Amino acid sequence: MKKTYLICALLSVLVWGSACRSPYHLQHIERTRILIDKTYDAQPDMAAKAWIHPYQAQVDSMMNPVVGRVGCYLEADRPESPLSNLLTDILMWAGKDYQEKPDFAVYNIGGMRAALAEGDVTIGDVLEVAPFDNKICFVNLTGTKVKELFSQIAMQRGEGVSHGVELEITKDGQLKSARLNGKEIDDAATYRIATIDYVAQGNDKMTAFKSSTDINQPEGEENNVRFVIMDYLREMAKQGITVTAKKEGRIIVKE
Repeated sequence: MKKTYLICALLSVLVWGSACRSPYHLQHIERTRILIDKTYDAQPDMAAKAWIHPYQAQVDSMMNPVVGRVGCYLEADRPESPLSNLLTDILMWAGKDYQEKPDFAVYNIGGMRAALAEGDVTIGDVLEVAPFDNKICFVNLTGTKVKELFSQIAMQRGEGVSHGVELEITKDGQLKSARLNGKEIDDAATYRIATIDYVAQGNDKMTAFKSSTDINQPEGEENNVRFVIMDYLREMAKQGITVTAKKEGRIIVKE
């Protein structure tokens, strides 16, 4: 009887051991891009369409309201672009609502996830541009740290900077010169900067922000940058203004 128990125990160990080793081995990996566009509208999956239908009207009612209008195609790019110029200028515009008078603004290019097409701008359009829950915030940096920040922006081949910032950078990411509103950066001065909390934490390699002081970082959801953008577009629409933006030479690449 003891021998029978021993054989059963050994068989159990063998079975358990083999179960822990996967019989599968990776032999091949491939990838491809699948374009999702209106081509698929010609032959919709009726079952999927029926499943989505009850939710579509509700989502459309939230996403389709128009908040403003833009007069040209606005996209983000490095070293400078119409969309990055617009969004940083919006951060500057919003300062008054927080009793702030920033000297300049910074917005990371990586945080701008879509472009704005010419015409009406909906809530959904703004959500695509700024899908994250980043909040507007304001910080202080010394002139020395501002120069460090601009060097880090040069290394990234550009980030969004507001009107008044004038950077000359090289193709290999070196900062050649930095001026603000026509003046050299004063090492001993303190500069107030509008940005988003993600950037203010030193992310996207802008680590100079880790030396920030006097941080004003409102927590409420209403301070999400997407709502700040919507507020700006609504205000412009109320004044009958179609929003535009263009490259101004804020960041210039030189040999």
